[in-house]
Amino acid sequence: MALSPRSGLVSLAGRPNVGKSTLLNRLVGAGLGIVSPKPQTTWAVVRGILTEPRGQAVFVDTPGLHRPLDTLGSLMVSAARRALDQSDLVFWLADCRAPAAETLAEAGRYLGKKVPALLLLNKVDLIAKPLLLPLIEASAASGLFREIVPVSALRGDNLDTLLDLAFRDLPPGEPLFPADQLSESPERDLMREFIREKVFLNTREEIPYASAVRIEFVKPEENRLLVGAVIFVEKESQKGILVGKGGEMIKRIGTQARLRIQGLVGMPVFLDLRVKVRKNWRTDSRSLSEFGYRV
Repeated sequence: MALSPRSGLVSLAGRPNVGKSTLLNRLVGAGLGIVSPKPQTTWAVVRGILTEPRGQAVFVDTPGLHRPLDTLGSLMVSAARRALDQSDLVFWLADCRAPAAETLAEAGRYLGKKVPALLLLNKVDLIAKPLLLPLIEASAASGLFREIVPVSALRGDNLDTLLDLAFRDLPPGEPLFPADQLSESPERDLMREFIREKVFLNTREEIPYASAVRIEFVKPEENRLLVGAVIFVEKESQKGILVGKGGEMIKRIGTQARLRIQGLVGMPVFLDLRVKVRKNWRTDSRSLSEFGYRV
C-alpha cells in the first residue's frame, strides 16, 4: 500500500551565519540562497522547493534572528518570525561550536509549541565528535526539539537523514507547487539578492550592509535577457568605493552577478548595473518597501 504524500513548509531558522542559506542550496540542489562569510547576508525570505515521490518540501530560508539596530533589522526579524508562524516544521540551525546554554536560550526565545522543531547542529566538520555530546544531551533534555541531527551543510553530511525526518514530520497533503518548480520567489527578487551577494563577497566593513539593490527592468531581447539594476548606498564615499578606481569594482561585481543570473534564467544576460546614493535608506520605511523589504 502506497503511503500518502506529505507536503508543507519547512522554515530554516537560527542566528545569523549558522549556514541556513548553504543548507537551502544543498537541500534543493540549486544556488537559490546567497552565501558569504559575513554575518547577516540574508535579508529576505527565499523559498526553495524539493519534490520527490514521497511528497514536496518547501524550504524557507530566513534572515538570521538577532537584536535589530535599525528599521531594516526589525523588518528582517519580523520576516523570520512570520515564516516560523506559517511553517509546518522548523529546522533550527545552530553552530555546533556554540555553548549549549546560548543555543537553547535563542531557540527558546523564538520557538513555540505549535510547530514541531528539529535541532540541526551544523558545521560538525569543524569540531571533534566527543565535544558534541554535551550539546546533544542538553538539547535533548530541553524538550524543545523532536530530533537532534548533527549536520554539515557545506559537505552534505547527514542530509539524507534530515530529509527522511522532514517527510516523516510534514503533514499529509498534495504538492503545493508544480513538480518542476524550483522556487516560489520571483525571479526579480532572486536577481536582486544575487547582486547583493556579490557586493558582500567583494567589499568590506560597512559597504555590504549599506547597499540595497533595486531591479529597474528585465527585458527579453532576441537570444538574451537585458537586466537593469541599481545599487543604492547611503554616502558618496561608499559610492566611490563601490564603483572603484576606473569602475573596476562595479565591473567585477556586475560580471559575477551576471553569471549568477544566467544560471537562474538559462540564457545569456546583459546586466546594466549602476550605483546611486539614497541617504539613510535603512531607516526609511518608504525606501525599504521600494527595495522589496516588507514593511
